[in-house]
Amino acid sequence: MVDITLKNYSLRKAIAQSLVTVSKQETIELIRSNQIPKGNIFEMSKVAGLFGIKRTSDLIPDCHPLPVEFSSIKGSIDGLSIVIEVEVHTIYKTGVEVEAMTGASIAALTIYDMLKPVDKGVIIEKTFLVEKKGGKSDFQKDIDSSLKAAVVVCSDTISGGSKEDKAGKAIIRHLERNKVKVADYFIIPDDPNEIASLVHQMNDAGCNMLFFTGGTGLSRRDVTPDVVKPLLTREIPGIMEMIRSYGQHRSPYSFLSRGVSGMVNDMLVITLPGSTKGADESMHAIMPHILHLFKVIDGGGHEGGY
Repeated sequence: MVDITLKNYSLRKAIAQSLVTVSKQETIELIRSNQIPKGNIFEMSKVAGLFGIKRTSDLIPDCHPLPVEFSSIKGSIDGLSIVIEVEVHTIYKTGVEVEAMTGASIAALTIYDMLKPVDKGVIIEKTFLVEKKGGKSDFQKDIDSSLKAAVVVCSDTISGGSKEDKAGKAIIRHLERNKVKVADYFIIPDDPNEIASLVHQMNDAGCNMLFFTGGTGLSRRDVTPDVVKPLLTREIPGIMEMIRSYGQHRSPYSFLSRGVSGMVNDMLVITLPGSTKGADESMHAIMPHILHLFKVIDGGGHEGGY
């Protein structure tokens, strides 16, 4: 199956439809008067469709098992067609469009089976996805190609030339993937004066985002959060809460990170772990959602009730 371990939990919804067409009006009249020999087609197909939704991962090889937190199956008559609409919700790391389409397909097959004794011309015309919501694709609207960022690697060993930077480059890849221009890239030692100087320098240069990687741990030379926090004009603790929560599901040491985040005037500053894995996972946790912050700053307001 496709690897979804790096994906975020989010509310995901899907609506699918199946159309079953009969060959004569008499069949519709039998349905309306509940005289189909095998029973009520809407009641039976609803039960079958619910089983189909919950058993999707058993039927479709590449589908992940997931918690179904809401499902609805509705049937209606439109001319000679029976319309089956299925809606499925979950809070998980992957979508539920296949679950919705499976439920609709199984409901349609059930209706076909129930109607074939009275109508040999029944056709399942199509099953299709009507709508899907949730996941990173819903947040592409927050991407703004005018945003500029700087990435700072804080490391005595890397700045001394004895080790190659990989964490900073991982951050850059995430930014570029989300169309954020990386205007500056620095490698500096774990020096408080150099860290503070770059915060002031990037703020004066009109940088939108400043990412630090390294110096967020507990060694004596790990000073990045200690330097950055007093410079913040407004702290945003939820960013680091999200990063640590995301990381904790993947490494038991994530809670030891002392990273901080917030605004220095209109510039967002985030201090990330120095390990490549920690920096990469941190960016997975917040991108592209973090970009919505700049719409809020510009007066765009919050979406989704937060």
